[in-house]
Amino acid sequence: MPDLSQVIPRTASPHDVLRAALGALEAGRRVVLASVVARHGSAPSTPGQKLCLFDDLTAIGTIGGGAVERAALGMMGRALDELVSTPKLETFRLGPSLGMCCGGSVEILIEPMLPAAHVLVIGAGHVGAFAAPLLASLGFRVTLCDARVAAADPARVQLPAPLAGALPAPLAGALPAPLAGALPAHDGAQEEPGPALGEQVRVVLADHDDPEVTAGMPRDLGEAAALVMTHDHGLDQAAIEWALARGFGYVGGVGSRAKAARTRARLEAKGVAERDVARVRMPVGVDIGARTPAEISVALAAELVAWRAGRRRARWMPAASGPAGEEQAE
Repeated sequence: MPDLSQVIPRTASPHDVLRAALGALEAGRRVVLASVVARHGSAPSTPGQKLCLFDDLTAIGTIGGGAVERAALGMMGRALDELVSTPKLETFRLGPSLGMCCGGSVEILIEPMLPAAHVLVIGAGHVGAFAAPLLASLGFRVTLCDARVAAADPARVQLPAPLAGALPAPLAGALPAPLAGALPAHDGAQEEPGPALGEQVRVVLADHDDPEVTAGMPRDLGEAAALVMTHDHGLDQAAIEWALARGFGYVGGVGSRAKAARTRARLEAKGVAERDVARVRMPVGVDIGARTPAEISVALAAELVAWRAGRRRARWMPAASGPAGEEQAE
C-alpha cells in the first residue's frame, strides 16, 4: 500500500483534472479518478469536483479537501496498488470516524483507469491488414508496420463497417453477383462517418526495428503486445527475437506448429533465456478452427482480449490447443 500521507494535490478545475487524466492515459500511465456525485447535508464537497491520482503518486484537483480527501486518496492508492479496475461508489459520513462534526455525507465515485493496450502488428499481409483494424475496434492502440511500399498502403487497411450496415465497399464489390444479391438490402441512408483511419491504426512504412515503429508506444513495452506475421519466415524469426529483446509483454506469431517448433529451437540455439522462449505464443490465437485471414484475425483478437484482461490464455482454450490458421503464411 503506497504512503499517501504527504500527498498534497495541485489545485485545478474539474476540466483541467480531466485533461491531465487523459494526458496520462495517452502516455500509457495508470490513474484513478474521484468525482463528487452527491452531497447530503453539511459537507465541504461539491458535486462535480474531481481529483486524480497518478501512478507516480502525485495528484491534481480537489474533492473538498480535509479528512474526506485524505480518506478518498487512501482508497485511490489501494486501487492503484492492487491494479483494481472496477469503479466504486463510496459514501463518506462526516462524523467522528473522520474526525469531523459537519454531520453530512458525500458520495464519491472512484474510477481506476488503465491506458489502452498498445499492439504492434508486424507484417501488413492478408492477416495483418485485417487484424489491425479489428484490434483497433476492440479498443487497442494499433501500429501496423511493413517495409514493403505496396503492403503498407493505408488504403488496404479497412475499418470494420457498422454491424447493421453494408459490407465495406472493397469486400462487397469483390463478391460474385449471386452472393452480393443475397445480402440484406441497404436503405441508402448515409452512415455516420466513423473515426478516421489515422486515429485507429497507425500504418508505418518501415522494418519492425526502425525507431519510428515504436514512437508513441509506452516506454515500458511490458504493457504492449507484438504480433508477428510477415511474408518471410526469416523475417518472422528476426522480429520475434527483437520483440523479446525489447521486452514486449506479449509476443505472438502466426504460423504452423512445425514453424513454431523451429522458431523456438532457433531461439534456444541463440541462447535466448528459457523463460523468454516460453513466452512466445505460436501458433497464436484461440483454437476456433480458423483458416481464412478474417477467421485468424478473430482468433488472435480473442487471445489478445484475454491477455488484456490479465489472463495468460483464454479459459476455454485447452493447454494443448491447436493452431489458429496453421497453414496461413501471413
